[in-house]
Amino acid sequence: MAKSLYETLEVKENASTDEIKKAYRKLARKYHPDVNKDKDAEDKFKEINAAYEVLSDPEKKQQYDQFGDSMFGGQNFHDFARGQGQGVDLDEILRQMFGGQGGFSSSGFSQNGFNNFGGFSQGFNEPDLDTQAQITIPFDVAVLGGKQHISLNNDSFDIKIPEGINNGQKIRAKGKGKSYQGQRGDLIIKINIASSPEYEREGSTLIKTFDIPLKTALFGGKVEIKTIHKTITLKVPQNTKQNQKFRVKELGVLDRKTSIKGDLHLKANIILPKLEDLEEEVQEYLQEKLPDTI
Repeated sequence: MAKSLYETLEVKENASTDEIKKAYRKLARKYHPDVNKDKDAEDKFKEINAAYEVLSDPEKKQQYDQFGDSMFGGQNFHDFARGQGQGVDLDEILRQMFGGQGGFSSSGFSQNGFNNFGGFSQGFNEPDLDTQAQITIPFDVAVLGGKQHISLNNDSFDIKIPEGINNGQKIRAKGKGKSYQGQRGDLIIKINIASSPEYEREGSTLIKTFDIPLKTALFGGKVEIKTIHKTITLKVPQNTKQNQKFRVKELGVLDRKTSIKGDLHLKANIILPKLEDLEEEVQEYLQEKLPDTI
């Protein structure tokens, strides 16, 4: 029974796991498209990766050792791979072949193998048409929600970002995945949130540092602060300390599980005046009257 996956990796059928891994690394370096500019190098590189995906997995390898190239409709793997045409992901096809839901029918492996263009014979799942991608969105958009424009695979469209989305959360864009025999999969987008120079985020709580002059810190007063949601006027008491926190309710991030908006914590940063900006008599008075100890 022909077993061309071993030929693809240029090893014997009784090769050990280490021998298979060593052969794969050698061939992958040789045919990597960044290194090898030959027009067939990319296809060869894909074949090598697909072959290694099977032979490096004990369960897949056991099934392939049992059925050999009958899994490719009687063709050897090289001819099967080259016959699939453009736009077919060999790794994805192999994952479908050996997936938990797919694989072999109750009567054993179908000898018909694949239909044209990689279509599966009875007993296999249809290929997974969903596509994975990731984007980075601005911090403000993650908090407030809004639209984000995406350009991917010659397609350009807007997606809706829900208010309060978390870093690493995924969004599904219907009908924006791969196409196969008239069907279209979805695009699964992982959301990365850009950092903010103004805010820290802890769950549904926002933390922002605001500046106040020494006079306001000592004698109290009002400070106007622009937040993500709106501009507010904060009343600062006398003797406010450095990094003292003030809580403003419901100006944080929406908790999507509870539909409750978190709080905004404001941290005071006291700005000291430059000595040279003070009048000479004020300097002398402060030097005389300010305590030397804490």
